[in-house]
Amino acid sequence: MGQLCCFGTSPLSASWPLYRFEEIDSTNTEAKRRAAEGSFNNQWIVASTQTAGRGRQDRAWSSPVGNIFTTALFAEPGGISVALRVPFAAALAVVDTVLSVAPAAPVRVKWPNDVRVDHQKVSGILVETGGAGDRLWIAAGTGINVAYAPDNVGQGATSLNRLSAQVLDLKEVLDFYHSAFEARLAQAKVTFDGVRKDWLKYAEGRNEKVSVRVGDTYEEGVFEDLEQDGALRLRLPDGSARIIRAGEVNLIGRA
Repeated sequence: MGQLCCFGTSPLSASWPLYRFEEIDSTNTEAKRRAAEGSFNNQWIVASTQTAGRGRQDRAWSSPVGNIFTTALFAEPGGISVALRVPFAAALAVVDTVLSVAPAAPVRVKWPNDVRVDHQKVSGILVETGGAGDRLWIAAGTGINVAYAPDNVGQGATSLNRLSAQVLDLKEVLDFYHSAFEARLAQAKVTFDGVRKDWLKYAEGRNEKVSVRVGDTYEEGVFEDLEQDGALRLRLPDGSARIIRAGEVNLIGRA
């Protein structure tokens, strides 16, 4: 495996307990079961394969053995304002992981949290919440293509093995991602500013014309910026701005 990098000034080190399954329906579903039972202290849930993996908008997520399927389950007393930062923190943790094994990869993040290299998807992130007040919990699920690039994800896909031109140690990659996520989450809990600035360095399509699907409609404009709550600022052809908090971005003329 390539040399691991550090986040900030300290070496990465994961600290949360880990619960491992050879096969499970979905790591996020298991996290929600645990949360319903009141068990949502910091923890990782990992599976070798999933029988009912899910992505955003309830899309099926292919789960072959050899890829990463993991969910971070934790309480968030900071409330929804902090919860909104988590998808961006998770995406940056994936970026950190990609660059740790393929430093030259032109990795980008398609708003809000699809990590891609040359417009090919390498990861998917699904963040779900529940509870309220000081019992608000977050389940941040991440799938990373390590050994295999599934061909049924609705877009081109790639894998870390392909990007690094080597057969990576799955456990080492998983440990690195867990460490990176914990570090990025700590960054996000303090303020969104640092996460936002780092995310924008990798933003796919910024200052380009994009099409954003919002519900059943499409809005075209220039992806101008990321708002302080993580919303996308779209500059419309008439010069006005539209702030979009939920949607799916596509680059005009590209996948």
